[in-house]
Amino acid sequence: MKSDAIKSGASCAPHRSLMKATGLSDEQIRRPIIGIVNSFNEIVPGHINLQQISRAVKDGVLAHGGTPLEFNTIGICDGIAMGHSGMNYSLASREIVADSVECMVRAHCFDALVFIPNCDKIVPGMLMAACRLNLPSIFVSGGPMLSLNDDGGSPMDLNSVFEAVAAHSTGAINDDRLKYYEDNACPGCGSCSGMFTANSMNCLCEAIGIALKGNGTIPAVYSERIRLAKEAGAKIMDLFNKDIKALDIINEKSIRNAITVDMALGCSTNTVLHLAAVANEAGVAYNLQMINEISEKVPNLCKLAPAGHHHMQDLYAAGGVYAVMSELCKKDFLDTEVITVTGNKLKQDLKGVYVRDNNVIKDIDAPYSNTGGIAILFGSLAPNGAVVKRSAVAEGMLVHEGRSRVFDCEEDAVTAIFGGKIEQGDVLIIRYEGPSGGPGMREMLSPTSAIAGMGLDKSVALITDGRFSGATRGAAIGHVSPEAQAGGNIAYVLEGDIISINIPEYKLELLVDEEELNKRKQSMTLKTKNDIKGYLARYAKAVSSAEKGAIVNRNEAGK
Repeated sequence: MKSDAIKSGASCAPHRSLMKATGLSDEQIRRPIIGIVNSFNEIVPGHINLQQISRAVKDGVLAHGGTPLEFNTIGICDGIAMGHSGMNYSLASREIVADSVECMVRAHCFDALVFIPNCDKIVPGMLMAACRLNLPSIFVSGGPMLSLNDDGGSPMDLNSVFEAVAAHSTGAINDDRLKYYEDNACPGCGSCSGMFTANSMNCLCEAIGIALKGNGTIPAVYSERIRLAKEAGAKIMDLFNKDIKALDIINEKSIRNAITVDMALGCSTNTVLHLAAVANEAGVAYNLQMINEISEKVPNLCKLAPAGHHHMQDLYAAGGVYAVMSELCKKDFLDTEVITVTGNKLKQDLKGVYVRDNNVIKDIDAPYSNTGGIAILFGSLAPNGAVVKRSAVAEGMLVHEGRSRVFDCEEDAVTAIFGGKIEQGDVLIIRYEGPSGGPGMREMLSPTSAIAGMGLDKSVALITDGRFSGATRGAAIGHVSPEAQAGGNIAYVLEGDIISINIPEYKLELLVDEEELNKRKQSMTLKTKNDIKGYLARYAKAVSSAEKGAIVNRNEAGK
């Protein structure tokens, strides 16, 4: 056991003494030490129930001969961090999550790990740590929030409140109506109820095989979620006894499976960043062209919010992620020889699984579209790539040309939108929001919600070197690479330039000739932010481009 380093032999008497100071008995110390990696806190609704999940996991571990010992990581709520300087810390926190888990596990010699994430950057941060540590590992999330219908029968989620703010700013709704959405759109604990980033990543944990069936879709308030956590506690002991480690499960084939399921589900564009970071930790080759290759052949089977009106409880009732995978297997889109945390091959886990509702999960031969939910665009505006959730783009905006409206930060763009200065057909450019330039690659849910709330989402595009929330809908193109801070062409767009978007052909072009662009590069000065301090200053110096997953370059970080 790894834990023998802190508990076996006479030389470990001091270590055992310290463990006994916590109340552990000799018998508990002799057993495998199972780390319970919990991201519980009292400000994030997706994490407020994680103490209950942890207790259930511990019950499963204890019942099967292990000693569970819990420690915590940080966890940022993107919704609360949205629209102010707090969002600079969201993506950057992913690296802290991974690093803090590494520190705790290496220092205390755990034998196996149960990860309890739920929201946004915590899931990929923990996945990165699992790959880095390569111990027997299993994930069990806190589950998604329920979506309730408003008084008109339309389902609500967090995005409903953001869009209500925009409607309120134009006078379309009054204070009481805004308060109605504020009070009712987020009814309780859980990760926000659409196919946003948190739920996307929790679903992809199932697709990768590092989580049990139901991890991504069983609602947070269902007792089945507690039973799943107990099962995860039991399964980690099985993984430990069989010596099945994280990298036996997370590998090239399973990551490709995850991308395939991503295309069918219509996940958040943030999955492109996070899977790249996970692949890097797992030593797996990953490039943006691979996304398009898979997206070109794998159909989009689901339209969950924001792309459609279904929410996570609907996907759960329809059979969940495994039902989507069973549909994909009809055309051999998945490698079912990979093993999962059950200890079985995926093909065994999928036996008897079927789609219960074809309104939520379409038949493989009658999909929403013949191409996947995400596309990577290339061209003069994004030579190294940009990402769009094409399943959430209106048909009429899949191909679009418009004049650029240029902003050097999110706040200026939001002011212009609420000020009525954006017209139908415009293409907003928000730059200097990239991994290094932001720093932290802020999400642009405020401007996209403002565009949607003012009824412009079917006529206005938004392009940024920052990111978008999984709750974003419309022609929102992010992760433009190289970013403005690195001298990417997005830094040299001028007001009124014509931008050409062609999502079916994977193209994003700045219609300015090369000679003119070179002149601009000679005369225009890149903007820098000199007031960045603390962790963000270190992060800005060490972070890679979006195309590489915005990972931290360890060599740079060590300088």
